[in-house]
Amino acid sequence: MKLLSCLFLLTFTTTFAQTGPVKVEVKQANGRYELLRGGKPYFINGAGGGQFPERIKAYGGNSIRTWSTNDADKVLAEANKNGLTVMLGLDVARERHGFDYNNPQAVAEQLQKLRAEVVKYKDNPAVLFWGIGNELNLEYTNPKVWDAVQQIAQMIHEADPNHPTSTVLAGLNQKEVDYIKAKCPAVDILSINTYAGLAAIPQQVRTTGWTGPYVVAEWGPTGHWESPVTPWKASVEETSSQKAAVYQSRYQASIAKDKTQCLGTYVFLWGQKQERTPTWYGIFTEDGKESEVVDVMQYLWSGKWPQNRAPHLGGFLLDGKKSTDNIYLQAGQSYPVVATVTDPNKDPLTFRYELLPESTDLKSGGDRESRPVAIPNLIPAGAKAQTKLTAPVKEGAYRLFVYAYDGHDNVATANIPFYVKGK
Repeated sequence: MKLLSCLFLLTFTTTFAQTGPVKVEVKQANGRYELLRGGKPYFINGAGGGQFPERIKAYGGNSIRTWSTNDADKVLAEANKNGLTVMLGLDVARERHGFDYNNPQAVAEQLQKLRAEVVKYKDNPAVLFWGIGNELNLEYTNPKVWDAVQQIAQMIHEADPNHPTSTVLAGLNQKEVDYIKAKCPAVDILSINTYAGLAAIPQQVRTTGWTGPYVVAEWGPTGHWESPVTPWKASVEETSSQKAAVYQSRYQASIAKDKTQCLGTYVFLWGQKQERTPTWYGIFTEDGKESEVVDVMQYLWSGKWPQNRAPHLGGFLLDGKKSTDNIYLQAGQSYPVVATVTDPNKDPLTFRYELLPESTDLKSGGDRESRPVAIPNLIPAGAKAQTKLTAPVKEGAYRLFVYAYDGHDNVATANIPFYVKGK
């Protein structure tokens, strides 16, 4: 098991013995920004999501990001236990969820609620800095939200002298940078969520005129809004191996080269979630198996690849066609399926297939979605790399998923969207 091979690192890591706050500050020296924690330089090698904190540490990471203070007691305790810090999120209401920033009473009540959260957690030694809201610029129209962000940031500085403030944007646009520069002087760090655009972020930061420090608070695969789309409006997902390649190339083209303004990143998602599919954004499967992306993160964080590497998926074909080929099938007909998977360590592979209807519970901004119910019995039991799919009899949109396991808690994943025509 790869995790066990890395856990020896933890035996040399003392958990945070300090019981009070650790001073964190942003300093500018010699033309570059730096985060100092306890007076020492601290570059964030972070993961979004609190699952498997021991693996973050074992693989060379040092920090966790949350989006709210839900479960904060547990997350902070696990962080302290594993020698990690936390970008602690404050759940600021979004206009697209019905919050009215023209309502002074609602804004004041939110501020008081957040003050209580800050006071409750500010002295925990694992706290690194505060994340004020998440993607407040997504589908919004009222710039008064930035006045509220400034009030929250001011409140934090009054209540907590030991930790910087940040607010998190969806992407990076000139309008929001101008608003934050003008309205939010108490925000110390600009945080940015980006996916396919990661490689361009250092240049974008400079083009928009943001001269302060920034953190990439989410980054990951090509987003579903950035991907090819079928005629029936199904976004095409990268395979786990394609994701591993773009995680590595985009990080090395951007964050690894920005030595003046970038304070670090939080990779998304250190765990699993349903968003468009069960595999799109999580770099683990639902049963905790690790994709090739996790290998890449260990390399980017520590400079070393794991001894046992995840399987590599070179191709996945349905009826001889790949995921971008707009595949139409006839109801009830049988079609060949071929997964081309190799294992760097020559481990024997086992395969699992799953057929799902195309998800219809589609949200935005990472809101919770429900997982489609799998359709059984249309792929032979014990299927291997080459098998057959019997197309469902009901007309509609579907996805065929493949999971290839190496027996060492590693997995390769892929899926193909297809449309069944009625008889």
